Amino acid sequence: MWRLDHLAVSCTTLPEGAKAVADALGVRLEPGGQHPLMGTHNRLLSLGPDEYLEVIAINPEAPPPGRPRWFRLDGFQGRPRLTNWVARVDDLEATLVDAVPGTGRATDLARGDFRWRMAVPDDGCLPFDDAHPALIEWQGLKPQDRLPDAGCRLERLEIAHPDADRLRQLVRLADRRIVFVPGSKALRATILTPQGVRVLQ
Repeated sequence: MWRLDHLAVSCTTLPEGAKAVADALGVRLEPGGQHPLMGTHNRLLSLGPDEYLEVIAINPEAPPPGRPRWFRLDGFQGRPRLTNWVARVDDLEATLVDAVPGTGRATDLARGDFRWRMAVPDDGCLPFDDAHPALIEWQGLKPQDRLPDAGCRLERLEIAHPDADRLRQLVRLADRRIVFVPGSKALRATILTPQGVRVLQ
């Protein structure tokens, strides 16, 4: 069974993205870290005991990774926005056997004392115009195990795509908060915060 792991907000610079999310939700983001394999870095926000939100951008101080970065960050432009979502699986290799073509290949990653495997597409582009979730398998400690509770909880994740019905059939995730609707590709997260209900999109 797949489970929602985290949401990803992409941005051109990490300070800009962190400020945009903090302003939108009325909460402070926590420090994250760097991803040497991808040349990216992030800031984090707890969405409860088992989920979180990630703000991610190209790290200008890191050398080019020599491969397309995840979440199409190489070509990202415009305002910080919710671009991707990530589903957690227990056995990534087994899951990828019959996954949608283009979901990616299992890649070993590390940040500090976090270790995980992630399905990373060779071209950095996930199926269904990135409406399909990235797949992750944590190996031990996860960021959500350490993040302080900010009082934020995901109430609804709306995933719009022209082929929403097909995508719904392929995503093996039983979570009533996650809904697929026909339309141009877009993600919209409704989040309950200490300041009330806020929306990220």
